[in-house]
Amino acid sequence: MKAVGIVCEYNPFHRGHLWQLQASREAAGENAALVCALSGDFVQRGEAAVYSKFARAEAACRCGADLVLELPLPWCLASAERFARGAVGMLGALGVDFLSFGSETGELAPLLKLAELASEPTFVDSVKRRMTEEPNLSFAAAREREAETVLGSTAALLAQPNNILAVEYLKAIRELSLPMQPIAVRRQGSGHDKQAVGTQVRSASEIRQRLAAGENIENDVPAPALAVYAREKDAGREQIQSRALETAMLSRLLLLDEAAFETLPDASDGLGRRLYRAIREQGDLPGIWEAARSKRYPLARLRRLCLCACLGVKAGMAEDLPPYARVLAVNERGRALLRERSGESAIPILTRPGAVRELPEACAALFTLGAKAHDFYSLAYGEQGREKPGKDWRSTPLLV
Repeated sequence: MKAVGIVCEYNPFHRGHLWQLQASREAAGENAALVCALSGDFVQRGEAAVYSKFARAEAACRCGADLVLELPLPWCLASAERFARGAVGMLGALGVDFLSFGSETGELAPLLKLAELASEPTFVDSVKRRMTEEPNLSFAAAREREAETVLGSTAALLAQPNNILAVEYLKAIRELSLPMQPIAVRRQGSGHDKQAVGTQVRSASEIRQRLAAGENIENDVPAPALAVYAREKDAGREQIQSRALETAMLSRLLLLDEAAFETLPDASDGLGRRLYRAIREQGDLPGIWEAARSKRYPLARLRRLCLCACLGVKAGMAEDLPPYARVLAVNERGRALLRERSGESAIPILTRPGAVRELPEACAALFTLGAKAHDFYSLAYGEQGREKPGKDWRSTPLLV
């Protein structure tokens, strides 16, 4: 059986994601299994997901994914490079044959050129040198400018969010020497963080805005996913601009001393101290982010740092690859793939939470970190949706 890997957040799953699943299976063959590496309860833009990892995994499986795996917390809250490397490495360890990803261009050749250039040590040194010479320049801007000197107009692709991640996925395949064939699927509908026009497919960010405004999303989300989300909302487990979670985060941040901020991922160049001071000068999270941000430090990076501080994620945790793959949801085709590949996987596949205690201590520590993060996430649920701590340890894969 062929397997297609997809790195995803599905926050929430929408029509554009359904299109990618269908296009991926068509490219790899109708019998191919679709394997998703899904971010957990917190996503790479530095926010809590609208629905829990369990609900989002179920929605994906009911809409066509065959096997949904959880990307462990440190990689979910990492830079684009480490996020991509962790997810692609985990899928590669399971032996997936293809990697499918969305991009604004949908053309593989220019993305491969950019990935090859970005992997060259001399190019990386040039980017660092440019950032030293222009202190207000972010890494993304410095890389795009440096790439322009080598590849001309092709470098402009690095200004688009999906293309940026696509390049990182291709870099990971290249640097990890994975026998994985890439599939570039052209993004459908409105751009990232853009408003849809007419009947365009709405982006996840616009759908989240509509949810926050109490607007109907039934035309934006496939019916099987919509049913899962409606159930979660009725049960008090939908997170939209949660004040409860913000209060919990502020409480945690104020209790940490300055040394804790020095150990955060990507907190170099004095950013940890800058964030620590902002926390003591501002009364809410948006104020903290605004006080600490600059042209070099984008908002998403500061949001991730705050979450890392609250959840105990430290520098170096996402340096290597995930040491196991935890199954969140699976259907019959996914179960067949697991039976076929289980003996070939380079990392353990967890279908029973307690089995992590039989693995090396570092695996149990990583699982515990994610379990505590879900307990923290669930603090934002209303009275109706309140959960007992330890749900991660009680949850086996959902069979769809």
